[in-house]
Amino acid sequence: MSTDQVATPQDQPPGEGGYPVFTHRQIMRILSGLLLAMFVANVAGTVVANALPIITAALGATQQQYTWIVTATLLASTASTPIWGKMADLFNKKTMFLVGLAVFILGSALAGAATTTEYLIAFRAIQGIGLGAMMSLTQAIIGSVIPPLQRGRYMAYTGAVIAVATVVGPLIGGFLVDVEWLGWRWCFWSAVPLAAIAGGVLQVQLKMPRGSGRVDTKVDWLGSALITLGVCALLIWISFAGHSFRYGSWQTAALLGGTAVVTALFIWVESRARNPIIPLWLVRQPTTALAIAASVAVGIGMFGASVFLGQYYQVARGYSPTAAGLMMTPMMLGVLASSVFIGRWVSRVGLWKPFVVAGSAILVVGFALMGAIRFETPLYLIAIYGLVAGLGVGMTMQNLVLAVQNSVSVHDVGAASAVVTFFRSLGGTIGIQVLGSIFAARVSALVRARLAAGSGTGGGGVTDVNSMSMDIAALPAPVARVVRSAYGDSVGELFLIAAGVALLSLIAVVFMKSTPLRAKFDTSASGDSK
Repeated sequence: MSTDQVATPQDQPPGEGGYPVFTHRQIMRILSGLLLAMFVANVAGTVVANALPIITAALGATQQQYTWIVTATLLASTASTPIWGKMADLFNKKTMFLVGLAVFILGSALAGAATTTEYLIAFRAIQGIGLGAMMSLTQAIIGSVIPPLQRGRYMAYTGAVIAVATVVGPLIGGFLVDVEWLGWRWCFWSAVPLAAIAGGVLQVQLKMPRGSGRVDTKVDWLGSALITLGVCALLIWISFAGHSFRYGSWQTAALLGGTAVVTALFIWVESRARNPIIPLWLVRQPTTALAIAASVAVGIGMFGASVFLGQYYQVARGYSPTAAGLMMTPMMLGVLASSVFIGRWVSRVGLWKPFVVAGSAILVVGFALMGAIRFETPLYLIAIYGLVAGLGVGMTMQNLVLAVQNSVSVHDVGAASAVVTFFRSLGGTIGIQVLGSIFAARVSALVRARLAAGSGTGGGGVTDVNSMSMDIAALPAPVARVVRSAYGDSVGELFLIAAGVALLSLIAVVFMKSTPLRAKFDTSASGDSK
């Protein structure tokens, strides 16, 4: 058969265990649609980073709502990721991917039409459900098509696409809000045609065998509901505790107590479910457990940096959204360079651990350097700090997934990929909310102190950043200057906290067992049926 033809699993020569073997050209044909969809997904996640100050000002949103516009998508994506991953193992991965793509398109169209902040947050959650499918199933499909030893080479492409999309997303968002006849709504509507094209390419190019071939394909809906409820309760407490209600209040007791009860119930349900959303045997594996711990810092780096750096450049330094996007380019170039170069080296030497350890160490250094950012820090220093952090993220992001995939059967690759993606997204989601709450408290304290120390500035009605409009330009000029300086002097504290988390992740990575990458698929029975 010519390699120019689109291959089906039945056309392929059988590999070990009868699993199909694809040629490089056939793999690249499959990747074309996957990478386009991944590009769209990551642009959708980052396009609002520099547009958010404009969007929140237009809709009259507060600092608290500012973070929820971001975390609504991450929360929905995080909660749905293990569901999509498990369904991909039970059913057809291509079908699940296209369903997720359709949900993403619907959420994007609705988000662009939102008339209030509350509607935007709700529609961003729908968008996030689709994103959960696209992010987790891309890794699962790659893991079902490419043996582990070769996978580093191709996963380098996914890392490169993520990096490029993360660079391009803020630029696109900045450009759209800066062009008067387009506006912020096109930050969401622009994703619709690109996602539709990606779906068309996948429909033609992607031919996948049935996920697991199991007769019993019952989905663990109770486990899905419990994990969603537990994550939501925790994030609501993080978002509102300390200003909407006291830490020692009954609301805190209800939310944290509810989270603990739901988590315990979830573990009990998963231990008895025939097809658990998160297989406990998988989480108990040392490689997976340590990779989960390490993924938390990567999540904070991926999501937190784009959110808070974008806000720093615009709110504190007064740059336009487009300029802010350009200033974040060094960090994303670091992600791009290390993803491509290290991905190829991993496949060449057949080992992943040395690169993950080195990347984790670099990430600690990068976050520590970014902890020195202040209101008047020279821009070239911020660029260098971001470049170092980006190198660390790029070296660890894909290789942690690869390490876990290398330790499981090909039948469980969907669940394994989803577990790592889930906890990476969860780390980013919780990280943004925790850091956002710390940030708001720190900025509020600095604003109050500096206004009290000044003369003739007046309070301008600014007492709590959580309830303050993000339209800084509407404040009296002296007050606006104080607010901008408070934002600028507070952001470094967030990255120092991230550096501490990254240090814990480095320790976890050091204890991961170094295993050579398998040259062929492990087609043994699924781990949850052994």
